[in-house]
Formats: sequence, C-alpha cells, structure tokens
Amino acid sequence: MYRIGIDLGGTKIEGVVLGPDGKELVRKRIPTEREQGYRHILSRLKSLHDELVAAVSGQPTTFGIGTPGAISPRTGLLKNSNTVCMNGQPVKADLEKLIGRQIEIQNDANCFAMAEALLGAGKGKKLVFGIIMGTGCGGGIVYKGEVFTGPQAIAGEWGHMSLDPNGPPCYCGQRGCTETYISGGGLEKRYAEKYGVPRPLKEVEAAYFAGEPQAVEFMNWFFDRFGRALANLIDILDPDIVVLGGGVSNFKAVYTEGVAAVRKYAFTDELQTPIVKNQLGDSAGVFGAALVGI
Repeated sequence: MYRIGIDLGGTKIEGVVLGPDGKELVRKRIPTEREQGYRHILSRLKSLHDELVAAVSGQPTTFGIGTPGAISPRTGLLKNSNTVCMNGQPVKADLEKLIGRQIEIQNDANCFAMAEALLGAGKGKKLVFGIIMGTGCGGGIVYKGEVFTGPQAIAGEWGHMSLDPNGPPCYCGQRGCTETYISGGGLEKRYAEKYGVPRPLKEVEAAYFAGEPQAVEFMNWFFDRFGRALANLIDILDPDIVVLGGGVSNFKAVYTEGVAAVRKYAFTDELQTPIVKNQLGDSAGVFGAALVGI
C-alpha cells in the first residue's frame, strides 16, 4: 500500500508519497496562500492530493493530513488552529466531499511525534512525547506506536499550559501560555518587548555564544521558561523520551542549559528522561501524516 501524507502549514503545504517499504518516492511543496481564505486552502489541498495520486499511477493509497489544531470529536469542526480562517470549519467533511475519499486529519504535532516514534529518535520507546517549537508550540503523545489524542483531541497541547496568568496574551484567548514564551514567534516578540528592537533568533543565539550580556540574559530567561514548562510536562507524563522539533530545537544550548533547567524543576531526585533533537528534520510532519492515514 502506498501512503500519501500532506502537512498543512501556515506558509507552505508539503506532500509526500511513501512506498510499501516506507521509503519516500515523491515530495512536493506549494505555498498555502492562507490570506485567500478557507475555500482556497481546500482547493490547494485537493490539487496537491490529486498530483500525488497521479504520481503512483492510480495504485491504492492511504491518505492523512497533519494540521495545526484538531477536529473536535463533539462538533466535527476544526479548533485551536493558529491558521484562524480554518477554525470552526468542517474541514474533514468538506475535504472528503471535495476529494471523494475518506481521510484522517491529525494535529501536526501528533504527526511529528508519530514519525519520530516509528522512524526517528523515539524508535523502540514505549511512550514518546514530541514537541514542536516553531512559529507556535505544540506537542504530541505516542504510546506503543499509536497516537493518543484524548476524548477532546487536546492531549499533548502543552503550548497552552499557562506559565503566568498575567503574562502576554495568546491567540487562544488566555495569557502567559507556554507558546508565548518559548515558541520561535513568542521568543522574537518577547525579545523586541524587552529590548525595544526586533532581532532574529539565530543572531541572538550567536551573540549568546559570543558572550554578549544582553543575549546571555535573554537566553537564560528562555532556558528558565523552557525548563519550567517541560518539567511540568514530565512530572505529569513521565515519558520514555522527549523529542524536540521546530526551529527552536536547532538551538544547541537547549540540550545543555535548557535540559539543566528541566532537571532543576522536575519533581525527581535525578532526571533520567532523554531530551533529544529530532532525527527526521523537516520530514517528520509530512511522514507522520502519511503514517496516520487511512
């Protein structure tokens, strides 16, 4: 069976075809063009799906989509997406009607976690928690090779645990969410607020390693927030491994100073949870979408 997966992002849509042996056969990226609205995004998804199906000459396929947010089990509508034009829409039903087949839609962090659990850094582990720290901040739980979503489809949503009820406002309507502090987008906003000027995170990281006092101060602030947030999660879930993804996972010091902060705040005498970088890189989300497909 061939597996088609599509990863729907805010700026790009990526599709892949995996062969029966799990190897990548076809991959393509197109712009999301979300500024043109919900119906346009659906048409982009259909176009990419049809192109991927054609690439395997009509062979039987499964199909899965990874997207920010989740389908509400109660209403069937998408919720919690930071591509806000998708929220409140019957995405699954509309796409199934448009494409003419059943599909599986999963949260993008669940897809990331699934791919890393089966093919990447979490391979062979029973309980894997996958984290995305990119534009936003999400998480997914994989237990014994299966995604765990919970009855409300919110399992793993650590990005919306509040670290400070008086903190910055979040798009979800709450304040002080983890996402507002440790996602790439959140970090850039916090830096500009604190120092009065915007600065790319790669530049901040380089300045940190060069010993620039302002960058050191900011990165130490970030490590503390990261440590508190992830320690809370580990205290609740106690996973076999935590796999980091997204642009912030490329910060080298996350795996030294960041992990030291987790160790400081975790409710245990000795933190033994491996906290590691992903192995699949940008492929994880779209591979996971293919793996969860029906």
